[in-house]
Amino acid sequence: MNTRIIKWSNLAIAVIFALFAYVQLNDPDPWRWVALYGAVAILYGLAAWGQYLQIAVYFLFAVSIASLLSLLPSFVAWIRDGADSIVGTMKAEAPHIELTREFLGLSLVIVALFFLWRGGNRA
Repeated sequence: MNTRIIKWSNLAIAVIFALFAYVQLNDPDPWRWVALYGAVAILYGLAAWGQYLQIAVYFLFAVSIASLLSLLPSFVAWIRDGADSIVGTMKAEAPHIELTREFLGLSLVIVALFFLWRGGNRA
């Protein structure tokens, strides 16, 4: 694939995850999410210039998978109970809303890290 396309794609993803980190500042547990999304943003920013920190990718991937698995029962319960809306308001009025959002956020991180890992293995 064209290296310019890869560079700009990596930069775009870095910006998106930096924005994800920024909007987490009003979350009930912001620093965990700011750190996670911020780390992904930094890794993609570095990847844009050909620097792949695979050990950091492996570490974040492992932490994210473990966190995702801990939220899996809540996510399954949300689906089993009819998967009511989690986007009606930004304030999480019920525990399943926050847990489901966290599950989906971790899923995004895992997918992003997977593609970063693949890109690093090709470099």
